[in-house]
Amino acid sequence: MAEIGLGAALAAIGAGVAIGFAGLGSGLGQGMAAAGSVGAVAEDNDMFARGIIFSALPETQAIYGFLIAILLLVFSGLLSGQATKMTLEAGIIAIGVGASIGFAGLGSGMGQGIAAASSVGAIVEDNDMFARGIIFSALPETQAIYGFLIAILLMVFGGILASA
Repeated sequence: MAEIGLGAALAAIGAGVAIGFAGLGSGLGQGMAAAGSVGAVAEDNDMFARGIIFSALPETQAIYGFLIAILLLVFSGLLSGQATKMTLEAGIIAIGVGASIGFAGLGSGMGQGIAAASSVGAIVEDNDMFARGIIFSALPETQAIYGFLIAILLMVFGGILASA
């Protein structure tokens, strides 16, 4: 096994931050939405499918973090045994890459879970709230999309995606 360079080691931290924080936000958001859904299903058994939909919405933040983490691992050389080629500067940028999606995903996932939980409760009261609930629940997603886009831009213009 080849020695791992400092740049690649920093990229590994960036990958961990990306999936760790985005996954935390996603998990908390899904837990909040699922908790609201359980209450809704207890009141109206027909709410099960809609509750699943709202509970699944915050999963996207973890997907964004996972994709960025995989890109960092691939382009740092950690998955190919070429982990000595990444520069220190690129490794520092990789931490910023992970932080941008990780922290954006954390806040976005939690916000989406809160909106989804409230939406499920509103649908129990008024069945016509489903489409509006989806829209309200989708709005916090934009912060994760911003973090994802900044992560991609940092990788492109920071030279990480050109490293392979």
